[in-house]
Amino acid sequence: MRIAVKDVGFDPVTLGEAGDRCRALLEEPGGHYVVTPNPEIVWLARKMPELKAALNGADLVIPDGIGIIYAAKILGTPLKERVPGIELTEALLTYAAKADLPIYLLGAKPGVAERAGEKLCEKHPGLRVVGCGDGYFREDAPVLARLRESGARLILVCLGFPRQELWMAAHRNEVGDALMLGVGGSMDVFAGDVKRAPEAWCKAGLEWLYRLISQPSRIKRMIKLPIFLMSVVLERIKHGKADRI
Repeated sequence: MRIAVKDVGFDPVTLGEAGDRCRALLEEPGGHYVVTPNPEIVWLARKMPELKAALNGADLVIPDGIGIIYAAKILGTPLKERVPGIELTEALLTYAAKADLPIYLLGAKPGVAERAGEKLCEKHPGLRVVGCGDGYFREDAPVLARLRESGARLILVCLGFPRQELWMAAHRNEVGDALMLGVGGSMDVFAGDVKRAPEAWCKAGLEWLYRLISQPSRIKRMIKLPIFLMSVVLERIKHGKADRI
């Protein structure tokens, strides 16, 4: 049973359990996709029914954002732990390298996916990157054709929200036997263009603060976090304990 936060259902899993679920999906025929919503994405889904449907229609919905963890606790239905999408991705890349599963990198600015692929192959010996493509495409058909022709089994989709969630939901049955993982700006991190917060900051749940300090322009986005949490508090006061989906 999923735990509802603002009508988006989250799977109550640990990082290890999320990895197990993804490996199981890789063994199943057909296309599958995983989403990693943070409070900003959930907040946007209130006004975008198609985004909410894309999130809830995913094979796995993990809480990538400390605000989601706080919200679930406030609602009286706590999740097990925060599951950062980038850490789940790293775990799956390690598995893909050992299992010889071909991967495809899709998203970010031109050239970023290629640089990310080079660095990831250095970090994960044996990793087989069978294709790269930036996110600046207008026609889906050629991209989908390249994905199928590549034979990729794990596809990292980094198109930014809500585009990546909507894209994966719309095309899950057009990518062959593959698992798509929507991980936003992770491609820039893998390419070395953006630094992730130090481990201590991540463990303390302050990765959002580190990113704000590093990129002050994010203040307009970050201001939504306290608004989001206040709305959750009011929801708990009004309706009591949250539901499970």
